[in-house]
Parts: sequence; structure tokens; C-alpha cells
Amino acid sequence: MTADSLVRKKGPKDRRKKPRTNPRDVVMSWSMPVLGVIGTIVLWWAATAVFAIDPFLVPSPGDVLASFTTQPGYLMEQFWVTLLETIQGFALAVLIGVPIAVVIAMSKLVEQIVYPLLLIVNSVPKVAIAPILVVWMGFGQMPKIVMVFLLCFFPIVISTATGLKNTPTELVDLVKSLGSSHLQAFFKVRFPNAMPHVMVGLKTAISLAVIGAVIAEFVGADAGLGFVIVQSGASADTALAFASMALLGLMSVVLFYVLSALEKVLLPWAEDNR
Repeated sequence: MTADSLVRKKGPKDRRKKPRTNPRDVVMSWSMPVLGVIGTIVLWWAATAVFAIDPFLVPSPGDVLASFTTQPGYLMEQFWVTLLETIQGFALAVLIGVPIAVVIAMSKLVEQIVYPLLLIVNSVPKVAIAPILVVWMGFGQMPKIVMVFLLCFFPIVISTATGLKNTPTELVDLVKSLGSSHLQAFFKVRFPNAMPHVMVGLKTAISLAVIGAVIAEFVGADAGLGFVIVQSGASADTALAFASMALLGLMSVVLFYVLSALEKVLLPWAEDNR
């Protein structure tokens, strides 16, 4: 018996029927978040109406919607700018962070050298780094991508390295005793076992990615939703700022649930074990 056959072979006890999805649970999983959003909007509208809050301070949901409908093309154009910066920085963090996490998990020496450096970089306020990035790279997209990368890098590395180190030692020893190499043991056992941790890191990072893009746009940009918020604040157009923030929230939620859906497709066994 080889390591491959051990991984692929499934006995009768392993062929469990996948539990049938309850339609009620599906409806609840979608309806409750929607009801939460609707309830928040209703409370927001009621607060602005009951307390007669000046729209200059807190616009009502109607004011925000009106601001969006008056210039939807402009706002969506800025939306795509921020989304592109977010995805590019996030992808860069994944491409660099996961291999570094693998090296950290494989070598205790590398972990002792790299971990303090990661903690130092992560502890520096990113708002303080943003102006320096503008000086170094100008006002283009690159400073925004790097800022997103800096915010996403740490959770991806930590979660991936933790997952790789938490692989049961006896399972790795078992596949090695069956003649598998270190590389085969890694790809057949350690990395699949670490994938739930990796997905946790990715879902954490994707929310931070949107924040990173907006921070960079606050400091130096001529496009993007962060730029719109700064400009609308300068012109006292609070409704436009709220419309931009609503789009940022929508972006973050959609990206998070895209990763959650990807996790269910790639790791159905992890979902069943919860």
C-alpha cells in the first residue's frame, strides 16, 4: 500500500451519505443577514426623522440613495478602481505570503528569524506608512496595491503557518512509513489539512484589503472611493460620502462571501465537520 492509495482509498465506513440540505436552513442563512441590513436601515431612517438630525451631519437613507442615483456612473467608476486595487494587493499577498508560511512551517530557524520581523512590520500603523509609499511610488495604483498587500500579508502568513504546523504528526509519519517523500507528504497530507486555516486567513485578509485600499486613497489619490470620501468631506457633501461608504461595505461583503463560497466548493469535508 502506498501513500497515494491510503489517501484515495475509502472503505465502507468512510462512504457516508452527505446530509441532505434543509431548505429552511438555506432560506434562514440568506434571509437573516438581509433582515439585519433592512433593520439597520429602518433604525437609521427613524433616528434621522425622530431626532431631526441635520443631513449635513447624518444624511437619511433617502438622501444617500438620491446622491447615488444622481451620479451612478461616477460612483461605479470609482468603485471599480478601488476593487481592482483591492484584488491586486490581495492576490500579491497570497502569492508571497503562502510560500513564506510554508518555509516558516518547515524550518524552526526561519520561524525564529522571520516572525519578529513580521510582528514589527505588522505593528507599524499603516496610516503612517501611506505617505511614505506616495513619496516612493507616486500617486498611481502602486502605493494602494502595496498598502493592501501590507495589511493582508500578516493574517495570511500566520494562519497558513499555523495550519501547516497543526497537522497531526502521526499522520505524516504514517504516509512517510509507506514510502512517500517529504514533498508527497506535504501535498497529500499537510497542505490539505491546513486549508481550513488558510481560508480563515484569506477571509480575514480580504476585509482588511478594502480598508488598505481606502487608507492609501485617503493619503494620495485622484480616483477611487476613498478619494471620493475625501473630496465629498471637503465640499460638505455628506450624502455622497455615505454613498461611497455603502459601496465599500457592499464590496467587502461580496468579496468575503465569494471566498466563503469557494471554501464550500474546495473544502466540503471541512464544512461537514463543523
